Amino acid sequence: MKPPETTDNRMALPSTGWLTQVGIMAWRAIVVNFRTPGAIIPSLIISAFFLFVYQAQLGGVAERFLPEGHSYLGFILPLSVVSAALGGSSIAGQTIVTDISTGYFDKLALTPVSRIALLLGPMISNATVIGLQVLIMMTIGLAMGLKPATGILGLLPVIAFGVFLGVGFSGLTVGIALMTGSPGATGGAGFMFFPLTFLTTTFVPMEQLTGWMRIAATINPITYVLGAMRSLLNDGWAVAPMLEGIVASVVLFCGCFLFALWGLRVRNRRA
Repeated sequence: MKPPETTDNRMALPSTGWLTQVGIMAWRAIVVNFRTPGAIIPSLIISAFFLFVYQAQLGGVAERFLPEGHSYLGFILPLSVVSAALGGSSIAGQTIVTDISTGYFDKLALTPVSRIALLLGPMISNATVIGLQVLIMMTIGLAMGLKPATGILGLLPVIAFGVFLGVGFSGLTVGIALMTGSPGATGGAGFMFFPLTFLTTTFVPMEQLTGWMRIAATINPITYVLGAMRSLLNDGWAVAPMLEGIVASVVLFCGCFLFALWGLRVRNRRA
C-alpha cells in the first residue's frame, strides 16, 4: 500500500532543498518574532530616545569638529541605526532558546535537515525585524530634518548596512543560546554589544580621538560601518568608506556565524 502523504512541515523539511530549508526556518522564525512584539519595541524606543538626546545636547557644538556642510544629525543618526540593529540581534538567539525549551530544536537536529539552515533561518528572520527598526529610525531622522547628501536613494545602503550588521551579530547570540539554552544568558548577550558602540567614533570623528580610545576605535569593526553610513549621509557616494564598511560587515558576519556553528557543535556533543 502507498503510505499516506503527510502535511506536517517538520516531516517534509528534510526532503526539500537547502535554500528551501533556510526559507522555511526563516519564515517560521518571522512568524514567531512578530507574535512577541515586546521583544522588538524596547530597542527601537531606546534608539529613538538617544537620537533625540544626542541631537538636542550635542547638535549645537557640532560645527567645532565637523567639516563645513556636514550636519550633526547625519553624523549621529547612524549610531542610533547601529544601536537598533544590535538591540534586535538577540531575537534570533531567543528564538533558538524557545525551540530548545519546547524540544522542537532537538527534534529537528535528529532529522537530515541542514545544520546551516538551523542557524541561518533564525538569523535571516532577524533581517525583517532589524530592517523594520532601521527603516523607522531613518524615517524619524528625515522628520527631524535630515537631508542626505546621496538623496533618498542613499538611504537604501544605509539601511542595508544596519541590517547586515544586526544579522551578523545575531550569530553570537545564537551561539550562546545553543551552548547555554538559557533565556537570561542569551538576553544578556545583547548587552555585550552596547559597549562596542561607545568604543568607536561615537560622538566625534576619528581625528578627534586620542590615546587608547583611538586604538579601540581603530580595531572596532563598527567604526567602519558607521563611517560608511556617515559618508553616505554627509559626503555622497564615496567608494572607499563604503568598501571599508562592506569588508567590516562581512568579517563580523563570518566570525559570528562560525561562533554559532561552534555553539551547535558543543550542543550536539552534550546530547
